[in-house]
Amino acid sequence: MTTRAERIAAAFKWACLAELEAPKPGNVHVFAAGHRMTADEFVRSAEAAAGPLTLQGASVGARILRAVEETFAAVGANTNLGIVLLCAPLAAAAEADAADLRSSLAEIVHALDIEDANLAFRAIVQAAPAGLGHSARHDVFAPATVTLLQAMTEAAERDRVARQYATNFADIFDLGLPGLEAASRQHADAKWATLMTYLGFLAEFPDSHILRKFDARTADEVRQTAAKFRTSLQAARPLAQLLPELLAWDAALKTDGINPGTSADLTVATLFAHRLRSILPSARNSG
Repeated sequence: MTTRAERIAAAFKWACLAELEAPKPGNVHVFAAGHRMTADEFVRSAEAAAGPLTLQGASVGARILRAVEETFAAVGANTNLGIVLLCAPLAAAAEADAADLRSSLAEIVHALDIEDANLAFRAIVQAAPAGLGHSARHDVFAPATVTLLQAMTEAAERDRVARQYATNFADIFDLGLPGLEAASRQHADAKWATLMTYLGFLAEFPDSHILRKFDARTADEVRQTAAKFRTSLQAARPLAQLLPELLAWDAALKTDGINPGTSADLTVATLFAHRLRSILPSARNSG
């Protein structure tokens, strides 16, 4: 009989692999590599991060740092910082015997302390995401003086991953999960439901990874194109007919170095939360 930690780890790996199966324009997937990264590197990253992320009783900060360290040991690159930052609190929340996943998550996030911030800062510095620089307040290159929740709240306006901590993962529970569940009812092939979830995030707000690397105009142009593809996918039969257009946009984005990485990270977190709600007794009927 598998333990709860093993089920959580399996759910995390499933979410990472399911996200790779979808032809997500601008992001790495099984149809095309990109940004000097391959799908195989993301598979190995998921395997490497799963254990640290789901280590029973570990703090959120420790999960984040150890997952990033193990990822670097496996692939030597930052493939999953956003995924780790989003999934560490979800994994910790799934350990509890709370009435539902979201209420457990709220308790976990509000209990984060300064040491969680210090460990997460170390992970962020090691991962060195694109656009990372010094900030006047709560600089990740300096020792933390606030809790991880306070630091994330400070960054919430400019970073969508940070915003999840400040809003108890509102984008995941209020946008991602309803979108995934609706798309799953509409499409038998899981990769199309995953793609619809990704486009749902990308069409709803400018991707903060693009904003950091480029500018608001570029991010909004990508958002508008995503909205058009989302509309086409909602009406297209069969959906496979749209694949050449999706891959053409995918190639164009990658040629320009544009990677909607935050939308991909949110998609993995949504898939993870979805699987947790279905396999964990403590997470059922949450929302």
